[in-house]
Amino acid sequence: MSVPTYTSTGSKSTNSAKLKKSIFSADIKQHVALKQAYTAYLSNGRQNLAQTKNRGDVRGGGRKPWRQKGTGRARFGSSRNPIWRGGGVAFGPTGSENYTKKLTTQTKHTALRQALTLQSEYIIVIDAFKPKDHKTAATAKLLEKIGANGSVLLVVANKDDGVLRATNNIPSIQLVQANYLNVYDLLNADSIVIESKALDLINEWLGGSNE
Repeated sequence: MSVPTYTSTGSKSTNSAKLKKSIFSADIKQHVALKQAYTAYLSNGRQNLAQTKNRGDVRGGGRKPWRQKGTGRARFGSSRNPIWRGGGVAFGPTGSENYTKKLTTQTKHTALRQALTLQSEYIIVIDAFKPKDHKTAATAKLLEKIGANGSVLLVVANKDDGVLRATNNIPSIQLVQANYLNVYDLLNADSIVIESKALDLINEWLGGSNE
């Protein structure tokens, strides 16, 4: 499977990059791994900031509201019990919840292959990502020249200072190193630009014959 390939200046390359069938044309009849990887990414990035006070944390309520017997009302030991207004919260979040989800290596690789297969028509390969003087204006011009529109996922072999400087101030670009590629970024990209060296790393990483 061949995809559009460009030089570092944005001109059309004479040699088209070929994508491995086992990675970019994988079986996607079952989306279980893809769904698991997507939800795991969101769960692992979730912060447990919510915290409520239980009846022991709410100020006041030390005195018994009324005597135990003889009033005709239900017995209560504190005005801070959960069923009273101003009381504590029963079974609320404590701030110590763990939302992380773990996936097996095989599941992660299967999910990445499925995501790359679904997005294969939006993949563009570039020999090397080297905008002139590492300027954001040059970056925007280069992406426009190679036809990378909308939300762009830029996959590089190495995140050096020059690449970071060239992309940091462009909100539509998501920069990721090849060995940190994830399902969430892949599925939310309108265009996927991959460096040739990064493509080699992906082929080496996901093209294992033992899976």
